[in-house]
Amino acid sequence: MGRTIAVIGGGAAGASAAARARRLDPQARVVLFERGPMITHAPCGIPYAVAGIVKGHEYLQTYTPEEFSRDRNIEVYTNSEVTQIDVGSRTLTALVQGSARRFSWDRLVIATGAKPFIPPVNGVDLKGILTVRLPPDTPQLKEELSVAKTVAIVGSGYIGVEMAEAMLHLGKKVLIFEAFDRPLPQMLDNDVARIVAEEMTLKGADLHLNEKVVEFRGKDHVEYVVTERGEYKVDKVVLAVGVRPDTTLARDIGVRLGETGAIYVDEYMETSVPDIFAAGDAAETVHRVTGMRVWVPLAPPANKMGQVAGANAVKARSIRFPGVTGTSITKFFDLYIAKTGLNENEANRLGVKTRAALIRARSTAGYYPGGSPVYVKMIVDSDERVIGVQAVGHDKAVAGYIDAAAVLVERRATIEDVFFSDLSYMPATAPVWHPLIVAARVLSQGRF
Repeated sequence: MGRTIAVIGGGAAGASAAARARRLDPQARVVLFERGPMITHAPCGIPYAVAGIVKGHEYLQTYTPEEFSRDRNIEVYTNSEVTQIDVGSRTLTALVQGSARRFSWDRLVIATGAKPFIPPVNGVDLKGILTVRLPPDTPQLKEELSVAKTVAIVGSGYIGVEMAEAMLHLGKKVLIFEAFDRPLPQMLDNDVARIVAEEMTLKGADLHLNEKVVEFRGKDHVEYVVTERGEYKVDKVVLAVGVRPDTTLARDIGVRLGETGAIYVDEYMETSVPDIFAAGDAAETVHRVTGMRVWVPLAPPANKMGQVAGANAVKARSIRFPGVTGTSITKFFDLYIAKTGLNENEANRLGVKTRAALIRARSTAGYYPGGSPVYVKMIVDSDERVIGVQAVGHDKAVAGYIDAAAVLVERRATIEDVFFSDLSYMPATAPVWHPLIVAARVLSQGRF
């Protein structure tokens, strides 16, 4: 048998790394460790499993461990936590089904993911205060929330918005507490976020913006959420104030952490320690617009980072990861919300001179039935290059808009490039003037 590739973490990045290493080196021994019972899991589906839209958490995986092991000839150890890495001897120790075992490795990929951020607030350890992390946690999450009448969601990022929808879907009274002045504050500018906030209120969410939570109260179980403005009676609380990279193993062996707090990697997913790679939510990368180091814990880049790490673990520096533009999409009921590149707030913090246009269009031709309003905000720099787009609307077409915009941003397209881009048209799928082209036209200030 050839060299041994060990991968820590069986999520998007880890499973991709293991599969790619196996494909490129059929003679290698590829070993995958996952501390939970599932691999190739999809945490982004948890809110929909909680709501009952997805039948159960067992559907939130692409392959079972048995399928992955059998079909790819990969040793898979689930319920197995790696507790120590020895760089000198190139070994690691894992608790496999509760028993300590030692494994050798020639190349190591760290794909330990991210974990929920627990704010340092009094009472945060009370029972009934829940977090959302991995699919196997879903049954307990559902059980706890099923008995609640009033649920507080602390934070209105992706998970906060999606869990709020899940709770409203189940008929709960939902209070959302956000310290910023808008929902999805890291994703959207105020003008676009206002559209989302109106929709959330319309659907029944009690939205508390600019209202920071300072304490949780109760005897053994949470009973009140206390903010800077008041006190609110609740039955359960879902913490959704973001995640942090899980870097404990990497830090313990002296792997360099980047300025974002995630593992520093180069374009080959190499860490500061030879023959050790990192990928996915545990690692940082670069932003393709700014060139700056960023941490973007999303599934699509995690999968690709895993592919790059796995390839380079068996064939040194054979492929590069170019970075991200931060393309993301979520929804609140049938309102789709998407972003790529920089928003105005981000650009302003970086001192980038910008112009922006927010336009309202339709998802179909005006005369075609079934269309709905869509909003597109396009942001350009002083060279008229598109550096960011946000899109909101009651139509899945929003996903298509943001995907096209992501490519335009990556390719440093100008508003002239966008205006003359050959986007498709038919009455049932888009107006003859595509919303992206309309936004570019407005930004051209009459030139087109």
